[in-house]
Amino acid sequence: MSDDVFRDDPDESKDRNFITALARGLDVLRCFRPGEAELTNTDIAERTGLPKPTVSRLTHTLCVLDYLVADPNTGMYRLGAGVLQLGYGVLSSLEMNDRALAVMRDLRDGPNSYITCALAERHRLDVVYIAVQRSRENVSLSMHVGSRLPLFFSAIGRAILVGMSEEERADAFEMGRREDPDEEDRRQSSYARAAAEYEEHGYCTGYGDWRADVNGIAVPVISLNGARVYGLNVGGPSFHVKKKQLEGYYAKELLAAARTLSSRP
Repeated sequence: MSDDVFRDDPDESKDRNFITALARGLDVLRCFRPGEAELTNTDIAERTGLPKPTVSRLTHTLCVLDYLVADPNTGMYRLGAGVLQLGYGVLSSLEMNDRALAVMRDLRDGPNSYITCALAERHRLDVVYIAVQRSRENVSLSMHVGSRLPLFFSAIGRAILVGMSEEERADAFEMGRREDPDEEDRRQSSYARAAAEYEEHGYCTGYGDWRADVNGIAVPVISLNGARVYGLNVGGPSFHVKKKQLEGYYAKELLAAARTLSSRP
């Protein structure tokens, strides 16, 4: 999640198929931020809002299953090989990755050597990069597989939103209202702008609204079986990647890439 706060779903108690203990274990694994190697039980308790005794039982169980590794000298935990195995299992099962790599490489290798291209999929109120072709320059976006961007407030996130079914999009808005009600007006206006852009141009834009120093455009990509919605983007540092070139050259290439990869135009 973007704000590292874990909240109870108000519908959990009504869902007899929902396993709360499993959800809490996954919450523990999600506490680790990019570039953060180790956490204590206290850190995890603060981030999840769970009592420390509960966290201790969860971390012990996750250690037994090899999803966490404990350092007995410091009392700290790091992610174990089990998490890595799960991650690679997910990536290796994504048929879209294999199909997208050559297309993404062609986009990256266009006239602007500062362009980075990425493929992402939604996770709750974020989107997660599942494939990245980084720019050919040393000065590039510090983005990699696993990087997270806001669903409603990035070009690639908005591209996923416009590609969703009405039901999926309604679920995303409802989750946003539960987890961050103060941002509802901003979410609505951000999506309205994206829908208008997509209707007119076939892509969504982000010029300094996710990060002030980043420009990019993105399109939705639908899996061949129609079950999954991805976002595909091109972008880079705003001082090297300008709106004129993105919309004048890369937009056409990006739309062609989406047609190649998608189950529908």
